[in-house]
Amino acid sequence: MSLLIKNGKVYLEGNLVSKNIFIEKDKITKITSSEVKADKVIDASNKIIIPGLIDPHVHFRDPGLTHKEDFLTGSMAAAAGGITTIQDMPNTLPPVNNLQVLDEKRKAARKSVVNYGLYFGCDADNLSEIEKASNVPAVKVYMDHTTGNLLLNDNQVLEKIFTSNKFIAVHAEKKNVKRCLDLIEKGDNGIYFCHISSKQELDDTQSKSIENNVYVEVSPQHLFLTKDDLNNLEAFGEMKPSLKTKSDQKALWKGIKDGTVDTIGTDHAPHTKEEKLAINYPFGIPGCETLLPLLLNAMHENKITLNKIIELCSENPANIFKIKNKGFIKEGYDADLTIIDLDLEKEVKNEELFTKCSWSPFNSWNLKGWPIMTIVLGEIIFDNGKINKISAREVEYGK
Repeated sequence: MSLLIKNGKVYLEGNLVSKNIFIEKDKITKITSSEVKADKVIDASNKIIIPGLIDPHVHFRDPGLTHKEDFLTGSMAAAAGGITTIQDMPNTLPPVNNLQVLDEKRKAARKSVVNYGLYFGCDADNLSEIEKASNVPAVKVYMDHTTGNLLLNDNQVLEKIFTSNKFIAVHAEKKNVKRCLDLIEKGDNGIYFCHISSKQELDDTQSKSIENNVYVEVSPQHLFLTKDDLNNLEAFGEMKPSLKTKSDQKALWKGIKDGTVDTIGTDHAPHTKEEKLAINYPFGIPGCETLLPLLLNAMHENKITLNKIIELCSENPANIFKIKNKGFIKEGYDADLTIIDLDLEKEVKNEELFTKCSWSPFNSWNLKGWPIMTIVLGEIIFDNGKINKISAREVEYGK
């Protein structure tokens, strides 16, 4: 089936241009001023078409913890948030630290309605398995406590992992940030710092002049919430890394402005309401559906530009992880697109969320600027509040 998106403003090379986009099967075939005949036509008058967002950091809880989320419900939440590609973390049950579990997870992920990539986990005994894992965005190293049992602190093992893998993604807080830089300096590899949340950590990521590629991700919860919000949110605002001070939050926004921050990843980590209300509650919050509305609302408040949103949430993730044919609106690229209405103003409502956990720390926030349609590989997946359950596919990573 062919698809034509007409009359919209298309984000092309940093500018909004009045163009039509013609899609055949799963590719952008033409970006043109003329109206090409197509099987289906979308009139995007007064709307903006941007590259589909790439969320480099989600926890869809599949396999083993699917009462919280699974690849279908998590991907539906992503699509509703304008996200067309996600990268899922390995701390499931069982953890993705061997090829058999990776294969099982790939089978589970086939029900995703957005594109997906799967990280590979590590422990003290799986170095040979890491070497065999193919088409993964990175090896994920947990150097601080979080959900799952993948914490790794043995320096000899860490040194082997950091020097033998081309790209490492890390959960590293406080002093572990500098420790990571010391480890990566001994090899010739790249490092991706997940969810940096404090001024000190952000400063530390820039503290060494090394030739290796060092990338920094921040999460929306640390941009829009502080520890002061815990008075109202209580367990529903508890996560790892924890919420920080207003001065830390200010530093993260400054890092976005000056280019220190490379990506925004949601760290979408849902737990059920019942679990959050328990005495020994788990840490983590959902985030896919609110990422883009929060950022577009911040754009209206002059905290961020549309160009910077697309740079952090589409272009940079595609470039950093070498995701083929994604992150940009170009002829020949995959037809992963998000149509946004900058004037649409509405409230975040728990009962309208697609995530299985059915709650958000941003419940009742009134936000201006929302995705109204999400197109994945040429298929309309999200359309004004409705989801079409059409399976996407695993992304391809370059070398």
